Amino acid sequence: MNDIQIPAAPQPGNPIKQLFDAVSGEVRKVFVGQEEIFEGVLVALLSGGHVLVEGVPGLGKTLLARALGKVLGCTFKRIQFTPDLMPSDITGTHVFDERSSEFKFHPGPVFSHIVLADEINRSPAKTHASLLEVMQERQVTVDGKRYKLPEPFLVIATQNPLETEGTYALPEAQLDRFMFKFLIPYPDLTDEIDILRHFLTSKGPIERLETDLKPVVSKEKLASIRQMTSKVRIDQTMIDYIARLVRKTREWDDIYQGASPRAGITLIQGSRTLAAIRNRSYVVPDDVVDLALPTFRHRVVLSPEAEIEGQTVDQVLRKVMNEVDIPR
Repeated sequence: MNDIQIPAAPQPGNPIKQLFDAVSGEVRKVFVGQEEIFEGVLVALLSGGHVLVEGVPGLGKTLLARALGKVLGCTFKRIQFTPDLMPSDITGTHVFDERSSEFKFHPGPVFSHIVLADEINRSPAKTHASLLEVMQERQVTVDGKRYKLPEPFLVIATQNPLETEGTYALPEAQLDRFMFKFLIPYPDLTDEIDILRHFLTSKGPIERLETDLKPVVSKEKLASIRQMTSKVRIDQTMIDYIARLVRKTREWDDIYQGASPRAGITLIQGSRTLAAIRNRSYVVPDDVVDLALPTFRHRVVLSPEAEIEGQTVDQVLRKVMNEVDIPR
Protein backbone atom coordinates (compact mmCIF):
# COMPACT_ATOMS: atom_id res chain seq x y z
CA MET A 1 0.00 0.00 0.00
CA ASN A 2 1.65 3.20 -1.17
CA ASP A 3 -1.00 5.89 -1.00
CA ILE A 4 -3.50 7.23 1.48
CA GLN A 5 -7.11 6.46 0.72
CA ILE A 6 -8.43 10.01 0.72
CA PRO A 7 -12.01 10.64 1.88
CA ALA A 8 -14.42 12.73 -0.14
CA ALA A 9 -13.50 16.40 -0.69
CA PRO A 10 -10.12 16.43 1.12
CA GLN A 11 -8.25 19.62 1.85
CA PRO A 12 -5.82 20.06 -1.06
CA GLY A 13 -2.06 19.89 -0.80
CA ASN A 14 -1.66 18.86 2.84
CA PRO A 15 -0.85 15.16 3.37
CA ILE A 16 -1.06 15.53 7.16
CA LYS A 17 -4.60 16.93 7.01
CA GLN A 18 -5.54 14.28 4.45
CA LEU A 19 -4.18 11.56 6.72
CA PHE A 20 -6.09 12.93 9.72
CA ASP A 21 -9.36 13.01 7.76
CA ALA A 22 -8.81 9.49 6.44
CA VAL A 23 -7.99 8.07 9.89
CA SER A 24 -10.91 9.92 11.47
CA GLY A 25 -13.34 8.57 8.90
CA GLU A 26 -12.39 4.98 9.72
CA VAL A 27 -11.95 5.22 13.50
CA ARG A 28 -15.30 7.00 13.91
CA LYS A 29 -17.03 3.82 12.73
CA VAL A 30 -16.37 2.35 16.19
CA PHE A 31 -15.14 5.19 18.45
CA VAL A 32 -17.65 7.87 19.43
CA GLY A 33 -16.92 11.36 20.78
CA GLN A 34 -13.81 12.32 22.81
CA GLU A 35 -12.60 14.72 20.12
CA GLU A 36 -9.78 16.19 22.22
CA ILE A 37 -8.26 12.81 23.00
CA PHE A 38 -8.60 11.50 19.46
CA GLU A 39 -6.90 14.60 18.04
CA GLY A 40 -4.27 14.60 20.77
CA VAL A 41 -3.27 10.97 20.20
CA LEU A 42 -2.80 11.66 16.47
CA VAL A 43 -0.72 14.75 17.29
CA ALA A 44 1.48 12.68 19.60
CA LEU A 45 1.93 9.91 17.03
CA LEU A 46 2.92 12.36 14.28
CA SER A 47 5.21 14.25 16.68
CA GLY A 48 7.01 11.17 18.00
CA GLY A 49 5.54 11.40 21.50
CA HIS A 50 3.53 9.26 23.92
CA VAL A 51 0.18 9.78 25.65
CA LEU A 52 -1.11 9.17 29.16
CA VAL A 53 -4.90 8.89 29.52
CA GLU A 54 -6.61 8.96 32.91
CA GLY A 55 -10.17 7.86 33.45
CA VAL A 56 -12.37 5.21 34.96
CA PRO A 57 -12.63 1.84 33.15
CA GLY A 58 -15.08 1.38 30.30
CA LEU A 59 -14.72 4.68 28.43
CA GLY A 60 -13.18 3.33 25.20
CA LYS A 61 -9.45 3.84 25.77
CA THR A 62 -8.54 0.34 24.62
CA LEU A 63 -10.91 0.54 21.68
CA LEU A 64 -9.28 3.74 20.42
CA ALA A 65 -5.77 2.28 20.60
CA ARG A 66 -6.80 -0.90 18.78
CA ALA A 67 -8.65 1.06 16.11
CA LEU A 68 -5.64 3.29 15.43
CA GLY A 69 -3.39 0.26 15.05
CA LYS A 70 -5.75 -1.24 12.48
CA VAL A 71 -6.34 1.97 10.51
CA LEU A 72 -2.67 3.00 10.42
CA GLY A 73 -1.52 -0.40 9.24
CA CYS A 74 0.60 -0.80 12.37
CA THR A 75 1.14 -3.67 14.75
CA PHE A 76 -0.65 -3.37 18.09
CA LYS A 77 0.07 -4.97 21.46
CA ARG A 78 -1.72 -4.58 24.77
CA ILE A 79 0.06 -4.98 28.11
CA GLN A 80 -2.15 -5.41 31.14
CA PHE A 81 -0.24 -3.99 34.09
CA THR A 82 -0.70 -5.91 37.35
CA PRO A 83 1.11 -5.85 40.73
CA ASP A 84 3.12 -8.97 39.81
CA LEU A 85 4.17 -7.84 36.31
CA MET A 86 7.95 -8.02 35.85
CA PRO A 87 10.11 -5.80 33.60
CA SER A 88 11.08 -8.80 31.46
CA ASP A 89 7.38 -9.40 30.79
CA ILE A 90 7.42 -6.07 28.97
CA THR A 91 10.83 -5.86 27.30
CA GLY A 92 11.56 -9.55 26.66
CA THR A 93 14.39 -11.83 27.77
CA HIS A 94 17.07 -14.22 26.54
CA VAL A 95 16.02 -17.86 26.45
CA PHE A 96 18.40 -20.80 26.01
CA ASP A 97 17.87 -22.67 22.74
CA GLU A 98 18.90 -26.30 23.18
CA ARG A 99 19.16 -26.94 19.45
CA SER A 100 21.64 -24.14 18.83
CA SER A 101 23.15 -24.26 22.35
CA GLU A 102 22.94 -20.50 22.69
CA PHE A 103 20.73 -17.86 24.23
CA LYS A 104 18.27 -16.16 21.89
CA PHE A 105 16.37 -12.99 22.57
CA HIS A 106 12.59 -13.33 22.74
CA PRO A 107 11.08 -9.85 22.26
CA GLY A 108 8.41 -8.72 24.69
CA PRO A 109 5.11 -7.06 23.75
CA VAL A 110 6.76 -3.64 23.71
CA PHE A 111 8.16 -4.52 20.28
CA SER A 112 5.18 -3.16 18.41
CA HIS A 113 4.25 0.07 16.65
CA ILE A 114 1.41 0.95 19.02
CA VAL A 115 1.60 -0.29 22.60
CA LEU A 116 -1.31 0.06 25.01
CA ALA A 117 0.00 0.06 28.58
CA ASP A 118 -3.34 -0.63 30.25
CA GLU A 119 -3.82 0.48 33.87
CA ILE A 120 -0.13 1.34 34.10
CA ASN A 121 -0.42 2.57 37.68
CA ARG A 122 -1.42 -0.87 38.97
CA SER A 123 2.23 -1.99 38.84
CA PRO A 124 5.06 -0.95 41.21
CA ALA A 125 7.91 1.42 40.34
CA LYS A 126 10.37 -1.30 39.26
CA THR A 127 8.08 -2.25 36.41
CA HIS A 128 7.44 1.39 35.45
CA ALA A 129 11.20 1.95 35.21
CA SER A 130 11.46 -0.61 32.41
CA LEU A 131 9.53 1.78 30.17
CA LEU A 132 11.85 4.78 30.66
CA GLU A 133 14.44 3.70 28.11
CA VAL A 134 11.73 2.35 25.83
CA MET A 135 9.86 5.66 25.66
CA GLN A 136 12.86 7.99 25.47
CA GLU A 137 15.45 6.05 23.46
CA ARG A 138 13.09 3.77 21.52
CA GLN A 139 15.25 0.79 22.33
CA VAL A 140 15.53 -2.04 24.83
CA THR A 141 18.78 -3.06 26.53
CA VAL A 142 18.87 -6.65 27.79
CA ASP A 143 22.07 -8.27 29.10
CA GLY A 144 24.14 -5.47 27.60
CA LYS A 145 22.66 -5.80 24.11
CA ARG A 146 20.53 -3.10 22.52
CA TYR A 147 17.48 -3.85 20.42
CA LYS A 148 15.81 -1.09 18.40
CA LEU A 149 12.04 -0.72 18.47
CA PRO A 150 10.02 -0.38 15.27
CA GLU A 151 9.02 2.98 13.84
CA PRO A 152 6.58 4.59 14.23
CA PHE A 153 6.36 3.85 17.95
CA LEU A 154 3.63 5.12 20.26
CA VAL A 155 2.84 4.26 23.86
CA ILE A 156 -0.71 4.95 24.98
CA ALA A 157 -0.79 4.42 28.73
CA THR A 158 -4.02 4.40 30.66
CA GLN A 159 -4.29 4.90 34.38
CA ASN A 160 -7.09 4.84 36.88
CA PRO A 161 -7.57 7.84 39.19
CA LEU A 162 -5.18 7.62 42.13
CA GLU A 163 -8.07 7.33 44.55
CA THR A 164 -8.87 3.95 42.99
CA GLU A 165 -7.92 0.97 45.14
CA GLY A 166 -4.66 -0.78 44.26
CA THR A 167 -2.95 2.05 42.33
CA TYR A 168 0.59 3.45 42.56
CA ALA A 169 1.68 6.98 41.72
CA LEU A 170 3.88 7.12 38.62
CA PRO A 171 7.40 8.52 39.22
CA GLU A 172 8.00 12.05 37.99
CA ALA A 173 10.78 10.92 35.61
CA GLN A 174 8.34 8.70 33.78
CA LEU A 175 5.51 11.22 33.74
CA ASP A 176 7.83 13.68 32.00
CA ARG A 177 8.34 11.14 29.17
CA PHE A 178 4.69 11.46 28.17
CA MET A 179 4.02 14.19 25.66
CA PHE A 180 0.44 14.73 26.82
CA LYS A 181 -1.87 13.68 29.61
CA PHE A 182 -5.58 13.62 28.84
CA LEU A 183 -8.48 13.23 31.24
CA ILE A 184 -11.18 11.14 29.60
CA PRO A 185 -14.63 12.11 30.91
CA TYR A 186 -17.93 10.32 30.75
CA PRO A 187 -19.63 10.85 27.36
CA ASP A 188 -22.42 13.39 27.03
CA LEU A 189 -25.98 12.18 26.39
CA THR A 190 -25.79 12.38 22.59
CA ASP A 191 -22.54 10.41 22.42
CA GLU A 192 -23.80 7.85 24.93
CA ILE A 193 -26.88 7.21 22.81
CA ASP A 194 -24.63 6.70 19.76
CA ILE A 195 -22.47 4.27 21.75
CA LEU A 196 -25.52 2.24 22.77
CA ARG A 197 -26.76 2.15 19.18
CA HIS A 198 -23.57 0.34 18.17
CA PHE A 199 -24.84 -2.66 20.10
CA LEU A 200 -28.20 -2.81 18.33
CA THR A 201 -26.66 -4.50 15.29
CA SER A 202 -25.44 -8.07 15.11
CA LYS A 203 -21.85 -6.78 15.36
CA GLY A 204 -20.52 -4.87 18.35
CA PRO A 205 -17.64 -2.33 18.22
CA ILE A 206 -14.90 -4.94 18.68
CA GLU A 207 -16.22 -7.16 15.89
CA ARG A 208 -16.75 -4.14 13.64
CA LEU A 209 -13.18 -3.08 14.35
CA GLU A 210 -11.92 -6.39 12.98
CA THR A 211 -14.22 -6.58 9.96
CA ASP A 212 -15.17 -3.04 8.92
CA LEU A 213 -12.06 -0.93 9.56
CA LYS A 214 -9.45 -0.81 6.82
CA PRO A 215 -5.88 0.53 6.80
CA VAL A 216 -5.63 3.95 5.14
CA VAL A 217 -1.83 4.29 5.05
CA SER A 218 1.27 2.12 5.11
CA LYS A 219 3.95 2.29 7.82
CA GLU A 220 6.44 3.58 5.27
CA LYS A 221 4.14 6.36 4.05
CA LEU A 222 3.29 7.28 7.63
CA ALA A 223 6.99 7.71 8.43
CA SER A 224 7.44 10.15 5.53
CA ILE A 225 4.33 12.13 6.48
CA ARG A 226 5.58 12.52 10.06
CA GLN A 227 8.69 14.28 8.80
CA MET A 228 6.56 16.97 7.15
CA THR A 229 5.62 18.52 10.50
CA SER A 230 9.10 20.06 10.71
CA LYS A 231 8.18 22.27 7.75
CA VAL A 232 5.41 24.03 9.67
CA ARG A 233 6.53 27.58 10.48
CA ILE A 234 6.61 28.81 14.07
CA ASP A 235 7.55 32.48 14.56
CA GLN A 236 9.83 33.80 17.26
CA THR A 237 6.86 35.49 18.96
CA MET A 238 5.25 32.04 19.42
CA ILE A 239 8.49 30.58 20.78
CA ASP A 240 8.72 33.47 23.26
CA TYR A 241 5.10 32.86 24.29
CA ILE A 242 5.78 29.17 24.95
CA ALA A 243 8.90 30.02 26.98
CA ARG A 244 6.93 32.51 29.11
CA LEU A 245 4.22 29.92 29.76
CA VAL A 246 6.75 27.33 30.90
CA ARG A 247 8.60 29.76 33.15
CA LYS A 248 5.37 31.08 34.65
CA THR A 249 4.60 27.61 36.01
CA ARG A 250 7.86 27.78 37.97
CA GLU A 251 7.06 31.17 39.48
CA TRP A 252 3.45 30.55 40.52
CA ASP A 253 2.84 30.43 44.28
CA ASP A 254 0.37 27.53 44.11
CA ILE A 255 2.84 25.36 42.15
CA TYR A 256 5.58 23.62 44.12
CA GLN A 257 7.36 22.21 41.06
CA GLY A 258 7.00 23.80 37.64
CA ALA A 259 7.25 22.36 34.15
CA SER A 260 10.58 21.16 32.75
CA PRO A 261 12.19 22.42 29.53
CA ARG A 262 10.80 19.28 27.88
CA ALA A 263 7.35 20.84 28.27
CA GLY A 264 8.38 23.72 26.02
CA ILE A 265 9.84 21.35 23.44
CA THR A 266 6.61 19.36 23.55
CA LEU A 267 4.54 22.50 22.95
CA ILE A 268 6.61 23.47 19.93
CA GLN A 269 6.46 19.99 18.39
CA GLY A 270 2.79 19.47 19.16
CA SER A 271 1.71 22.94 17.99
CA ARG A 272 3.37 22.46 14.62
CA THR A 273 1.66 19.10 14.14
CA LEU A 274 -1.70 20.46 15.28
CA ALA A 275 -1.39 23.39 12.87
CA ALA A 276 -0.80 20.95 10.00
CA ILE A 277 -3.79 18.84 11.05
CA ARG A 278 -5.85 22.03 10.97
CA ASN A 279 -4.58 22.66 7.44
CA ARG A 280 -2.18 25.51 8.17
CA SER A 281 1.51 25.90 7.38
CA TYR A 282 2.13 28.09 10.45
CA VAL A 283 1.40 28.00 14.19
CA VAL A 284 -1.13 30.37 15.77
CA PRO A 285 -1.73 31.01 19.50
CA ASP A 286 -4.82 28.76 19.52
CA ASP A 287 -2.61 25.76 18.70
CA VAL A 288 -0.45 26.42 21.75
CA VAL A 289 -3.38 27.19 24.06
CA ASP A 290 -5.24 24.02 23.06
CA LEU A 291 -2.24 21.85 23.94
CA ALA A 292 -1.01 23.70 27.03
CA LEU A 293 -3.14 21.86 29.60
CA PRO A 294 -2.38 18.34 28.28
CA THR A 295 1.30 19.30 28.18
CA PHE A 296 1.56 20.77 31.67
CA ARG A 297 -0.93 18.89 33.85
CA HIS A 298 1.34 15.89 34.52
CA ARG A 299 4.53 17.92 34.76
CA VAL A 300 3.66 20.28 37.61
CA VAL A 301 3.19 19.57 41.31
CA LEU A 302 0.86 21.71 43.37
CA SER A 303 1.97 23.24 46.64
CA PRO A 304 0.64 21.61 49.84
CA GLU A 305 -1.41 24.76 50.53
CA ALA A 306 -3.13 24.55 47.13
CA GLU A 307 -3.94 20.88 47.68
CA ILE A 308 -5.37 21.59 51.14
CA GLU A 309 -7.56 24.28 49.60
CA GLY A 310 -8.90 21.68 47.15
CA GLN A 311 -7.54 23.30 44.01
CA THR A 312 -6.98 21.08 40.99
CA VAL A 313 -4.00 21.15 38.66
CA ASP A 314 -6.17 22.32 35.76
CA GLN A 315 -7.67 25.16 37.79
CA VAL A 316 -4.23 26.46 38.76
CA LEU A 317 -2.85 26.09 35.24
CA ARG A 318 -5.73 28.06 33.77
CA LYS A 319 -4.89 30.91 36.14
CA VAL A 320 -1.25 30.72 35.04
CA MET A 321 -2.21 30.82 31.36
CA ASN A 322 -4.47 33.82 31.91
CA GLU A 323 -1.52 35.77 33.32
CA VAL A 324 0.63 35.34 30.19
CA ASP A 325 -0.19 37.72 27.33
CA ILE A 326 -1.16 35.95 24.11
CA PRO A 327 0.67 37.21 20.98
CA ARG A 328 -1.47 39.21 18.58
